[in-house]
Amino acid sequence: MLTLLFDGIAYGMLLFVLAVGLAVTLGLMNFINLAHGAFAMAGGYATVLLMDRAGVPFLATLPIAFALAAGAGALLERTLYRPMYGKPHLDQVLFSIGLVFMAVAAVDYLIGSQQQIVKLPAFLSGRFDLAAVGIGKYRLFIIVLCALLTVALQLVLSRTRFGSRLRAAVDDPRVASGLGINVNRVFLLTFAVGSGLAGLGGALGAEVLGLDPTFPLKFMIYFLIVVSVGGTSTITGPLLAALLLGIADVLGKYYAPKLGAFIVYTLMIVILLWRPQGLFVRKGAR
Repeated sequence: MLTLLFDGIAYGMLLFVLAVGLAVTLGLMNFINLAHGAFAMAGGYATVLLMDRAGVPFLATLPIAFALAAGAGALLERTLYRPMYGKPHLDQVLFSIGLVFMAVAAVDYLIGSQQQIVKLPAFLSGRFDLAAVGIGKYRLFIIVLCALLTVALQLVLSRTRFGSRLRAAVDDPRVASGLGINVNRVFLLTFAVGSGLAGLGGALGAEVLGLDPTFPLKFMIYFLIVVSVGGTSTITGPLLAALLLGIADVLGKYYAPKLGAFIVYTLMIVILLWRPQGLFVRKGAR
C-alpha cells in the first residue's frame, strides 16, 4: 500500500510539472492552449534523440529539453499565439487543437509512430526498500526534482518583481503598460517558461508515461483535469489536484484495473460539484 502511495505521489508530481505551464497560461494569461502537450512531447523526443543519436547523458538532456521547448514556445508565442490573445475562447481552442494535430502528424512523418525507449542511467534504475516501502530510484528522483521546481516557481510568482509585474499585467494590461511594464515581454517570458516546464516534464515522463506521436492527445485530458480541479489562479491548487489524480490513478489501476480511468473521472466530477471554481481560488482572481 505504501509503495503504491509512493508511486502515486511520483506520478502526481510528474503530472504537475507537465500541467503547470497550462495552469499559468490559462489562469494568469487567460489563454486556452490545448497544444501544451505538444511542447511536452518535444521535450521527450529531444531527450530520446539526444541520448540515442548524440550520446548525451540523460541528466544533461533535461536542461536542453527545457531550453528547446522554451525556445519553441517563445517563437510560437511571438508569431502565432500573440494575435490570438484577444480572440474568443472557442477560436483559441480550435487554433491550439489544430497545432496539436499538426505536431502529431509532423513527428509521425519525421520520426515514426513507434514507441520510444529511454535508457536511464544505472544509478536511477531499480528499487530499494526503506521501512518496508519499495522505493523506485527514478521515481524518487522525480519527486525531489519536481518538489524543488514547485518551490522555485512559487517563490518566483509570489516573491519577485517579475511575479508582481505578471500579476499586474494580467489584472489590467492597460494600467500595467501605463506604469512602464512591458506586458508583451512579460507574457512572452511566461509562455516560454510554461512551455519549457512542459518540455522538462515530457523529458522526465517519457520513461514513465511512454512516448509516441499521440502523446499530446493521450494526456491532454489529464492536463485539463489537473487545471480544472486545482483551479487556475494559484500553483497550490494544480499541485494538490495532480497529487490526488496521480494517487487515485495508481491505486485504481492496481485494485480495480477493469474500471480503467473511471475512478479518476469520478473523482474529478465529485470535486467539481463540490467546488466548481477548483480547489483553490486566489482572492481577487478574475
